[in-house]
Amino acid sequence: MSTGLIILLIVIVAAVVLAAVAAATQRGRRGGAGLKRRFGPEYERAVALHDGDSKAAERELAERLERHGDLRERPLDRAERDRYAARWTTVQEHFVESPREAVAEADRLLAEVAAVRGYPDGGRYEEQLAALSVHHAAHVDGYRQVHRVAGAGAGGGPGEAGAGTEEMRRALVGAHALFDDLTGSGARTGRSRTPSEADAGGRDRPHTPWSLNRGRPKES
Repeated sequence: MSTGLIILLIVIVAAVVLAAVAAATQRGRRGGAGLKRRFGPEYERAVALHDGDSKAAERELAERLERHGDLRERPLDRAERDRYAARWTTVQEHFVESPREAVAEADRLLAEVAAVRGYPDGGRYEEQLAALSVHHAAHVDGYRQVHRVAGAGAGGGPGEAGAGTEEMRRALVGAHALFDDLTGSGARTGRSRTPSEADAGGRDRPHTPWSLNRGRPKES
């Protein structure tokens, strides 16, 4: 084999390798941007949890997407939606007198509705939360907060301060947003709007779990 042919083959192999590296890099960039668009606030939270390491955060989110991206939500019928809406109204009314019990009930209700929609059951909270983050990224943190507050209220021992009324109220407001996604427009369309879609049509209106002109809830 002539020296010229050997050099030509080396050049060709080098060009192929460089093209493959460039393609992989470009796919990685598109993947990161796609994950950021899909997960919205969950993306930023994952990066923060990984101490700013966006690659580690993207690996975690990509794993969630791989596990739960193909999940198809089971639609709720009218009777189911009405029944769950009535139960949420009871939670809101209960909050006025017994905020801790109301928050705990909201936590259980979200777990139940998610399971009925086809997500992992509430007994596997972390897996259920991960699946919800793939399909309801804009509002899943509301579930995380209400679950944390409910757990703090149930497990607070001597010397451990539970959540205050205002913190419980904020948690319930956030949870209401996910509840609406699962039983309202999200239930009808089979998926929630992404953060960018919500912004494109005007920001979502704030959810309030009780009338603002009611008296402030009592601490329990």
